[in-house]
Amino acid sequence: MHGVGGGAAVVGDDVLMRLDEGGRVLEWQRAAEEMFGWSAEDTVGQSVAALVRGAATDGPVGRSRLDETHAVLVRPLLTGERLVWDVRRAADAASGEDMAILRAMFTQSPVGLHVLDEHLRIVRMNTATRALRGTAVGRLRGRLFTEAYGIAAPEAEEAAARRVLDSGRPELNRLVRGTRATPGRGRGIYSVSYVRLENVRGDTLGLVVSAVDVTERERALQRLSVLGEVRRRVGERLDVIAACQEFVDAVVPAFAGIAVVEVVDDVVRGEAPPLVPVDRDVPLRRAAFSGRMSAYPLGDVRHLPYGTPFSRVLSDLRPRLVSVEEDSLWLTADPARADAIKQSAAHSLIVAPLELRGEAFGVVSFYRHEDEDPFEQDDVALAADLCGHAALCIDNARRYARERAIAATVQRRLLPQRPAVPSTVELGHLHLPAPEGGGVWFDVIGLAGARSALIVGEVAGRGMAAATTMGQLRTVIHSLAALDVAPDELMARLNDTATRLADERAALPTGDPLHREPLTASCLIAVYDPIDLTCTFVRAGLSDPLVVPPDGEPATVPVPAGPLLAGPGNAPFPATTVPLPAGSTLAIGTSLLAREVLAPSAPLRPLFDGSAGRPLNELCDAVAYAVDHGRPAGDALLLFARTTALPAGQVFTRPLPAEAEAAPFARAAVRRRLREWGVDQETSFVTELIVSELVGNAVRYGAPPFRLRLILNGVLTCEVTDAAAAAPHIRHARASDETGRGLFIVATLADAWGMRYLPVGKTVWAQQSVGDGTGGTDGTGGKGDAAAQ
Repeated sequence: MHGVGGGAAVVGDDVLMRLDEGGRVLEWQRAAEEMFGWSAEDTVGQSVAALVRGAATDGPVGRSRLDETHAVLVRPLLTGERLVWDVRRAADAASGEDMAILRAMFTQSPVGLHVLDEHLRIVRMNTATRALRGTAVGRLRGRLFTEAYGIAAPEAEEAAARRVLDSGRPELNRLVRGTRATPGRGRGIYSVSYVRLENVRGDTLGLVVSAVDVTERERALQRLSVLGEVRRRVGERLDVIAACQEFVDAVVPAFAGIAVVEVVDDVVRGEAPPLVPVDRDVPLRRAAFSGRMSAYPLGDVRHLPYGTPFSRVLSDLRPRLVSVEEDSLWLTADPARADAIKQSAAHSLIVAPLELRGEAFGVVSFYRHEDEDPFEQDDVALAADLCGHAALCIDNARRYARERAIAATVQRRLLPQRPAVPSTVELGHLHLPAPEGGGVWFDVIGLAGARSALIVGEVAGRGMAAATTMGQLRTVIHSLAALDVAPDELMARLNDTATRLADERAALPTGDPLHREPLTASCLIAVYDPIDLTCTFVRAGLSDPLVVPPDGEPATVPVPAGPLLAGPGNAPFPATTVPLPAGSTLAIGTSLLAREVLAPSAPLRPLFDGSAGRPLNELCDAVAYAVDHGRPAGDALLLFARTTALPAGQVFTRPLPAEAEAAPFARAAVRRRLREWGVDQETSFVTELIVSELVGNAVRYGAPPFRLRLILNGVLTCEVTDAAAAAPHIRHARASDETGRGLFIVATLADAWGMRYLPVGKTVWAQQSVGDGTGGTDGTGGKGDAAAQ
């Protein structure tokens, strides 16, 4: 016979009998009399067992037909508080094998089975169910299953059961969480399935509910999920504080309701972690928090109180499952934390170290509060794994922060600290540095003839590699500028150096990160002449410069584009010379800022409207305030220069005769001019000697026409120009030689000397210091001479 569950039903033709809980006959129908041969008078009030035992006697059982096989269905019915058994015909009743299977399911199966009637009341359950719940059958039978067991969401489960009753579609493997904690392992989690129970005619009799305890499985999956989430989310940004916040966001609320990360303050700044055991005087910074209430604000730096689980963890690097009862002694050592624990209703705490390779980076506190399950010992191992990955990410961020600080420091030291600004140029610059340092730079180099070289450059990449390469290129530029090389030649030689550096990088071992980072750089050189009021531009990769005339609209200077430094090919770097009136504002920028500021369609281009007389510092600030701070991160620089003309009274020019009398003619002219400028006699004598040697060399080795020019602008510059292209060089004459000492004398007497090529011929120059450079000139004599040039 089948044991099935269901509610009370109207007696029909298929009903044979009804029995009480003890198996005594309450009702005996005509169909039963026909099937078994016993009348109601013979059976009502009799025990079924007694009837079967009496079959061997001469009693009424003897007249039964028990030797025949009859298939019946038996199901329990609740009538009020009374349980009766309803016995009906069953044409397809189960075989003996089926009965054995059912008996095993209800007595030995580890799967919990419940039989519910149409009102979702419990009418039968197997022994596994009683063992799982630890509850007597008598206390559960007849009760709604959502009331009999502590279910976290009873409404949802009752709705699921009724859907199965109505539709007949089973709902399988629903995860149901209990509200009652199982001793030693918190609340249980069960996989529950609902299947509708029907008779042979398809009538709904109730439900069969199976429940499997999957608490350990689900907790193991949850732990794996938390660990996977931490590995996925933590370490996306190479910043110590950001890594800590990513960590608490990943573990709350999946693992704990509250999480606090406290990191050694030196680690946040990129320093190495302290030795273990960590000294009690080492300060820790509250780097991240997630939860209801924090004892201290984020960013707070303080020493951990001694005699607490937190200080103990930093002494032995062993995670701990800690009691947070109000009488816990360690709470008295940290009243603020104790109050926060009380206010947040925390009841379970794990304290774990952030440690890697035996080094302590900080400590993490995990709290569970209110109705969360308390931590178990298995959770301590998981907390250690979580903190191990977080420590690795924090160490990576710390190392990156240290390298970033070093790179930023190197770049800052390699940039001009206090550039010697020529009197003919007013400067302003805006530098928006990348957090990890970069390779942008600018230079202002004074050249002979009162000229100024304005240079802006950019090395691709970030960090130490970009900063050190930038330093190397700056050194080359300064060395070449001292030789008074023309701007296009200067850029070509700079490209040669960049190409050699790129080849060295490409030759590094394949495992070196720099091997996979090709070296490219860009540069723009502008040489301003305050006497001719011109500016010569050469660019390699950077955008065209912008010029704001003193009384005009901003305009982009079309400079032919040369290739990137160390780029492919060997294209030339053409130079372009344009007039540049005094009072003009020149703007040169690296790629990131040029797109936003200098380009004709740049959104910030209107900032230059009417900026001719605006102070350059204000212009820098205006750009800094308006620039899009959501732009791609990277180093950016903008250089502003406002030009002035060299007063005519500070320039003296004379053509020289082509004969031998050129030297004495030049000495006399220099003597008169220096007297008018107020230059002392000693300097005047030295200048006459220098000019005599320069003119003598030009007449002897050069070609006419010859020209002498004196420039007084902080230093006194003597220039002699001729039409020959031959380059002079110093000779070390022997004691018996009568010639060959001219340039040697010039190099000895002058502070600096050099030569620059012109479209036709060359200019040889020498510079001397003359005090403050004012020379006592009132400009009147200079004006007259200038008119005679």
